[in-house]
Amino acid sequence: MVSKLDVLSRGIITSRYFTKGWGNPGYLRSLFKWRQIISDRDQCFKLVPPDYPITIDKDEQQAHCRIIEGHFRSPFSELIPGIMSKEVETARFQAVFPKKWTGPQKPVVIHLAGTGDHFYWRRRTLMARPLLKEAGIGSIILENPYYGLRKPKQQLRSNLHNVSDLFVMGGALVLESLALLHWCEREGLGPLGLTGISMGGHMASLAATNWPKPIALIPCLSWSTASTAFTTGVMSGCVVVAEGVMSGAIPWKLLQEQYRSDTTFEQEFVQRIHSPENDRKNTAFMAGQEFARSYPSSLQEMQTHWNVSANNGVIHNGGHSDKTGNSDKTNHNNKDALGSSTDAATKKEQVPPPHGGGSKKRWGDDMMQQLKRRLVDLTESHTEQRETALNFMAGMMDEFTHLGNFSIPVDPNLIVIVVAKSDAYIPRDSVISLKELWPGAQVRVLDAGHIGAFLFKQHTFRQAIIDSMKMLGDKYYS
Repeated sequence: MVSKLDVLSRGIITSRYFTKGWGNPGYLRSLFKWRQIISDRDQCFKLVPPDYPITIDKDEQQAHCRIIEGHFRSPFSELIPGIMSKEVETARFQAVFPKKWTGPQKPVVIHLAGTGDHFYWRRRTLMARPLLKEAGIGSIILENPYYGLRKPKQQLRSNLHNVSDLFVMGGALVLESLALLHWCEREGLGPLGLTGISMGGHMASLAATNWPKPIALIPCLSWSTASTAFTTGVMSGCVVVAEGVMSGAIPWKLLQEQYRSDTTFEQEFVQRIHSPENDRKNTAFMAGQEFARSYPSSLQEMQTHWNVSANNGVIHNGGHSDKTGNSDKTNHNNKDALGSSTDAATKKEQVPPPHGGGSKKRWGDDMMQQLKRRLVDLTESHTEQRETALNFMAGMMDEFTHLGNFSIPVDPNLIVIVVAKSDAYIPRDSVISLKELWPGAQVRVLDAGHIGAFLFKQHTFRQAIIDSMKMLGDKYYS
């Protein structure tokens, strides 16, 4: 059962995502290419050299901690020139360290932002300062691409313009996290960890898959793929999804129109999508692909499936019996009968109603049946269009965010996953479990929804970070 608070919270938020559509097909083509590399740890790790330059802008001692701020050029901007605006290209971070490390270990965890978490203050207040006080753990707060000072001027709040922007954000955070981890090692810091809440948790998981050493990973309120958040969770707002409560968050009509107007999406991108879900079972996405390929023939079958009998005007459903109890004897006879009834119905459309009460009634019944058939045709066509866009969205999200497409972290036993039992934003039941992808990882379940867990369970997230960092320190740094 989903959280009522999750549903209510979405009802009072008016955010609109992906208002410009899927994104530039040329950039999407490049993203497909680089996803293959970034999802492979051996190849991805080579994209960011150990001495990747980072500039420190501020280093000051405060009453209870040391604050460092810095910036660097996002390594991702060099992979696909022009895909990031000038504001997005510069990665910015703030570190919250103790004034003096008290032991041989210098534990530091990198915090990635959840949806709407702009600038540093929220993570600094809720996570970094308490972690330093409670466990002596330092924090690095990385500002997300498209957020805070990295937000494009034309973008309103957290509302990404294109679906492709989310994939750029993910790829950028993976490489930027590698740059910061290298910097930490150069500074003699460790054990090292990655964490985040909601979207930040998923981004932390993606980044951790590409670090070639044991690392603490604590994804909170996230799961194995982002596809469910946008197609079956409260983000979807789509009529065909019963669970969706984030009404109006995604402009499905625009996405449908763009998908239909450019053959690149179906003829090229659909063929390149790889969803680990499809390796395990025949999912709705595969069914949608097949339906889209066979749509002209399936439409004709549907039209002949519902026909007016040439003899008595009774609707027949395939080979099922009519009101008299008669049934079609063979498929061949059934096709002949359906063909005859179609011809008869067509002729009736051309003949004016004859005089006489009984004939007028039959003519009226025939007209009603014709209207019903046309309504079915229109409804099926509209539903098919919506499902095509929805299934393409699910496929794209799986292609770029499904952790089954990425390397397994070096030591899954260090991973502590925190989820909410009644999470309506991140449905988990219909997709591969993180426990299945990462054997040995812990999953801690909170009796709350997504919003309730964020508001009232911050201490639980911090404890998970402390536990994971301790396991890493005891196992590899003692």
